[in-house]
Amino acid sequence: MPRATKPLNDTQIKNAKPKVSEYLLSDGGGLGLRIKKNGSKTWLFNYYRPHIKKRAQISFGVYPAITLAAARKKRDEARALLAKDIDPKEYREEIQSTKATEAKNTFEAVATEWLNLKTAKVSQRHSFNIRRGFELHVYSALGKVPISKLSAQLTIETLRPLEAANKLDMLGRLCQRINEVMDYAVNTGRMPANHLHSIGKAFSTVKHTNMPTVAPEQLPMLLATVNSARLKLITKCLFEWQLHTMARPAEAAGAAWSEIDFDNRVWNIPAERMKKRKPQAIPLTPQALALLEYLKPISGHRDFIFPSDNNPRTHLSRETLGAALRRMGLQGKQTAHGLRALASTTLNAQGFDSDLIEAALAHVDKNQVRAAYNRTDYLERRRKMMCWWSDHIEAASKGDYSVTGSQHLKVV
Repeated sequence: MPRATKPLNDTQIKNAKPKVSEYLLSDGGGLGLRIKKNGSKTWLFNYYRPHIKKRAQISFGVYPAITLAAARKKRDEARALLAKDIDPKEYREEIQSTKATEAKNTFEAVATEWLNLKTAKVSQRHSFNIRRGFELHVYSALGKVPISKLSAQLTIETLRPLEAANKLDMLGRLCQRINEVMDYAVNTGRMPANHLHSIGKAFSTVKHTNMPTVAPEQLPMLLATVNSARLKLITKCLFEWQLHTMARPAEAAGAAWSEIDFDNRVWNIPAERMKKRKPQAIPLTPQALALLEYLKPISGHRDFIFPSDNNPRTHLSRETLGAALRRMGLQGKQTAHGLRALASTTLNAQGFDSDLIEAALAHVDKNQVRAAYNRTDYLERRRKMMCWWSDHIEAASKGDYSVTGSQHLKVV
């Protein structure tokens, strides 16, 4: 019967001196203290690896940083793993690897990676707004948290101040974008599932709000209000241009003369200026072309159709028209972006093909079959529809107007 190993004590360990060659003081149960020739003392655990039964050794650290009691605790933990056929050395390496992966894959790191990919699909301004929203409201609390450890509770607590400040649109967008980052993390193998998919439900007041716009029958009132307002001429022209073309505020304000194809009567907006990074061709109606002819003496020598007063080499801000509408007393009633909704509502009420309307608005169709069909742009059919819309605007501006009549182009 083998002789039992006598456990070590602190005095024995402290008094252990280096010898000509290194030696081992055994504490029993596989634990020993190696004394090197330079006097350093290292805790070692010797064991047989599960399944293959080969001898292996793992270091528990250096004495006295690791005390006798701490070394024994590590030995007991290792023996508990061995009892479950788990190799303690492999287990420790796996833990270290997981921690390194978590440190590398923080929410901010993964969000930055996701946004770099998304930037290729959206406009520069849209990408900036996403990044800025994270920087202002998310990164300070969640940025350094490993994405696999990000809890719904912590995320909701981080976003509560936005709810309290009634910044509900920003709150809704952040919930959506955080979930896009989480889905990206799942798809790239950072975590098994997205456990934040329902965080929006924690904010009972969060809901999608459409851009305010007047009712179709109020179009004459809107036109009269803008016409009588004390606005700069270029701002009134921008309003008219955006209304006739159904473009987004940023696209309309940034329109360049080089984008206008007068021969084919088309406004070609390049992909880098579009929200979804897809080029858009907008048929120009006689009214839109007449507006351009009117503007040629004013800005035809500039790069942009609607140059800025402060710096004519740049264009008006995307916020210019919205700010003007607010100054006219239309806050909460009509926004610049809402002009698109006004056009959409009117055209749908007149029975125009919904696919034509969606194409005119440059909406990305989630139905891939319809999206493939829409790649033809329906340019000539859209031209007929947009000519009806421009005629409708012109009639409303003159008082010759009926929202329920003139349903004569439903076939386009």
